[in-house]
Formats: sequence, structure tokens, C-alpha cells
Amino acid sequence: MTKARQFWPLLLVLLLTDCATKRLARERLAPAHVPHRVVGNVVRLTLTYNRGAAFGIDAGPRGRWVLAGLTLGILVWLAAMYRYAEPRDRRLVTALALLVGGAVGNLVDRVYSPRGVVDFIDLGIGDARFWTFNVADMGISAGAVLLAITLWRRRHTPAPIATR
Repeated sequence: MTKARQFWPLLLVLLLTDCATKRLARERLAPAHVPHRVVGNVVRLTLTYNRGAAFGIDAGPRGRWVLAGLTLGILVWLAAMYRYAEPRDRRLVTALALLVGGAVGNLVDRVYSPRGVVDFIDLGIGDARFWTFNVADMGISAGAVLLAITLWRRRHTPAPIATR
């Protein structure tokens, strides 16, 4: 399988799923900050908008555009990694597709809406809640873990011994 045949379908499925679920969240979960229970109080759907960086970290008054610029820079770096990836390196290509798909999904929100990135998946128990997140965030998280594992294994795997 070529890199492209693995990379693009995964990226597009993640991106389209992210965009569709965010649209549904905006339409069906409004107004913001009102929890809708799915599995008791553990899994809820709660529409929120994140103007900041990951985990709601404040990025300042120009944060929207600073974060969009940083995202574009990271996408260029990921594109270079993709370009030099070996076609047989399926883990690396999968990690890059998840990272790029998630980054583009959140970038679309950040550019499209001054309200911020749509988040709606709300996990926790009672008042002990995890950060509210979206499908793009899941792709970014899974891709980052997979990329770290892939690069760590590559660094810690002995090189094959050349035979004559």
C-alpha cells in the first residue's frame, strides 16, 4: 500500500467526522455550557467554545491568529515528515494522518469562528471533569502518542548488522 492510500483516507475520515460532529453539537447542544447526559454523569455532551490553546490555555487577545499561525507551521513540519516517510512505515504515516486531520479540523474552527474551537465531549465523575474536547482532539492525541512511540522505537532499535 502506498503512503497516500493510507494517509489521505484516514485524514479525510477524521476531518469529515470532526466537522460533522461539531456541526451537530452547535445545532443540537445549544445553548453552550448545558450538559446533556449520555452515560449517567460520566459521559456528557456539553457545547463549549475554546478560544485558547489545548486544555483551554489562554492565548491572549490575538491568540486566535497566533494559534492559527502556529498550526500552519506545525502542518508544514508534519508535511515534511510525511514526505520523507518510507512507504512501509505504516505507524508513522498513520500518526501523521491523525495529527494533520485533527490539526486541520481545529484550524477550520479557529479561522471560521471568533467564538473558538467547538468542544463537546465531556468526561468525568461529578464535579471532577476532564477537559471538554472534540473528535479532532482525539485524533491529535492518538497521533501524538503513536508518533512518540514510533520515534522512540526507531531510536531504541539497534541497526541491522551488515553482512558480507
